[in-house]
Amino acid sequence: MSAPETNPLTAWWARLRQSLRDNPAEIRWLAGIFGLFLLTFFLPVGTPRFDNAVLEGLALLHWYAREHVILCLIPAFFIAGAIAVFVSRDAVMKYLGPGANKIAAYGVASVSGSILAVCSCTVLPLFGGIYRRGAGLGPAVAFLYAGPAINVLALVLTAKVLGVELGIARALGAVAFSLVIGGIMHGLYRREEAARAGAQKGFAPGDDAGRPLGETAVFFALLIAVLVFANWAAASPEESAFWHGVYAAKWPLTALAAFGLAGLLIFRWHWRWQPLAATAALVALLAGLFPQYPELAFAAGLLGLTLAASAEPNEGEEWLGQSWGFAKLILPLLLGGVLLAGFLLGRPGHEGIIPSAWVNAAVGGNGLGANFLAALAGAFMYFATLTEVPIVQGLMGAGMGKGPALALLLAGPALSLPSILVIRSILGTEKTLVYCALVVVMATISGLLFGTFYP
Repeated sequence: MSAPETNPLTAWWARLRQSLRDNPAEIRWLAGIFGLFLLTFFLPVGTPRFDNAVLEGLALLHWYAREHVILCLIPAFFIAGAIAVFVSRDAVMKYLGPGANKIAAYGVASVSGSILAVCSCTVLPLFGGIYRRGAGLGPAVAFLYAGPAINVLALVLTAKVLGVELGIARALGAVAFSLVIGGIMHGLYRREEAARAGAQKGFAPGDDAGRPLGETAVFFALLIAVLVFANWAAASPEESAFWHGVYAAKWPLTALAAFGLAGLLIFRWHWRWQPLAATAALVALLAGLFPQYPELAFAAGLLGLTLAASAEPNEGEEWLGQSWGFAKLILPLLLGGVLLAGFLLGRPGHEGIIPSAWVNAAVGGNGLGANFLAALAGAFMYFATLTEVPIVQGLMGAGMGKGPALALLLAGPALSLPSILVIRSILGTEKTLVYCALVVVMATISGLLFGTFYP
């Protein structure tokens, strides 16, 4: 008896399913190409809002590249690389590791923002440096949140512009958030952290084991001073004469810290003096010829430090290698995220693809929905240091309640779409989602409670 004839359609369908099972990578490529084609085919090019959103994304990226990459990110990459080279793993494990004293570890991490006047993006290389050096997840996340959130200048400006009660609530909320979020993250991943700590016990002492602790502390203090003074923001008219004086002297103070760093490298660490001396001469020349462009002299100083480090075959080259590693990891994601954030939400005072009127209408009053949407919007928007205060002031003038204002102030400076992309590359998707959810939920609850007492 002959076998029954196979239906050609059934046979084709069986071969297709087998092909899909045998070539999953090719299928993903096909789906990606097809999706990209559909996206480009149906782009609403020519419509005013879409075209303006594209320009807003490019404008925000242009502004970020001019204002933050040279002055903020590159110094932060150098600091992160220095943490990986000049701070011993034993020291990090002792003070910030999973087995460290919790009060000391979280205490240091939670007040770090009072020293570092950085935004949510600039803190990322520093966070990556201490986490990869062995810091526990809890203290590292506390530092990640506290770095941009607990900024003394921003807290003072909030109190003066938006009201004393909002300034106090922001200060207390930022400290509490860093401690609570860090503690929750540690609790959720305590088994993973215990395994990570056990795996790190076999590492040898760090590279600075033979260097006096005081010299290492001065080295990092000078690096941080360069970062802080170079990015010192202009004081508002209500600020005291002291803050105006610091801003007026920001570049001389930056130069003083840089010369102190060069002196330490030459006279204490015995680096070759020729590259650093040539750098100092070039910086002085550019500052004299182009006083209106201090960034040019600052960039020359960074280039000179790069060349000086490359001339040191051991620790200098390793420092450069670690810094470059952080730059390759963070910078592409960061710039792509800034472009996307500008496209979606626009620059402050400008329209993106999402109408600002929707945001203004959504965050009016002090209800649960308004607080949640304010925290969620803050988590995706990009705020440069101190810019969140005038933005919230404008939103409050348009009808935003005090509760949503606090929610935005607690979520906005610590998170942004660019920073979320980078955090995912360091912590992974799951931990990043948990961290972002904790920030948004706690900001929502804080805003709701605050709005209840201060409607």
